[in-house]
Amino acid sequence: MNRNHRSILRLVLLAAGLLAGAAPAFADLRMCNTTPSRVGVAIGYRDAQGWITEGWWNIGPRACETLLRGTLAARFYYVHAVDYDRGGEWTGKSVMCTRNKEFTIRGIEDCLARGYDRAGFFEVDTGEQKSWTIQLTDTTGGAPARP
Repeated sequence: MNRNHRSILRLVLLAAGLLAGAAPAFADLRMCNTTPSRVGVAIGYRDAQGWITEGWWNIGPRACETLLRGTLAARFYYVHAVDYDRGGEWTGKSVMCTRNKEFTIRGIEDCLARGYDRAGFFEVDTGEQKSWTIQLTDTTGGAPARP
């Protein structure tokens, strides 16, 4: 290879490296299940139209899943999770609507009157970050932790 070809090759490799470095960063809401159990996860958050709850994501033991893709639209997200293998759940004081099968529900009021279930969700403060990963842990060695 002559000197001109090596110079062109270096420029191509340099340009490819710059383009790779300029790739957009992914911004998502992710959930990592650090427990030895399969878990079901529901989330709640406020978007431009109001409150919304969504579920269920099934996350295997010691696995992660993207719940929402793109830049986060809210600072606070709410989580309710169920341990499928050992029983128990992760709950909190914020009551929102759910159902037993896959769902997207607008609004958090009058859950029972609208034919939905009610569940407690725990709050996650993302600090207005563009992306966030929630770690679902079992700190007791038995039943799931209840934040």
